[in-house]
Amino acid sequence: MISGIIMILIAIWIYQTLIKVKKSNVLWWVAGCALAFFGTLVLADIFCIEIIDALGGKDIGGDYDPNLTDARDRKTQEAAGGLFMPAVCELLPSILGFMLVALIRTQFILKEALTVPNLFSGIKEMFISIKDSFKTPSN
Repeated sequence: MISGIIMILIAIWIYQTLIKVKKSNVLWWVAGCALAFFGTLVLADIFCIEIIDALGGKDIGGDYDPNLTDARDRKTQEAAGGLFMPAVCELLPSILGFMLVALIRTQFILKEALTVPNLFSGIKEMFISIKDSFKTPSN
């Protein structure tokens, strides 16, 4: 759920950046960034599943087959991960995906130096434009 909302905001952010810099192939760039975000989510989710299974004492050997849809054996509140691992595994994939898209945006779309202000530039303007899109013209 959180990743879906973040993906929508990232798509808007990338789209507005591409329009601002007048880049060609806008939809290809947005689709590519979306695929990079989703790919990062999948890899981070697999990593989190392996960490939770390792903390739970599961035998991660050749015969172990972690099913990505079966989460009933990954309750970590009682295990070594406590309440920390569910929070990390919920937020880490989205944060990593966002950082990858920010890196792609800064390096390949804007062609600017990798600095913190450059990575996060345009986010405030995106939220302002979203807020302004709900305004109706008054008579």
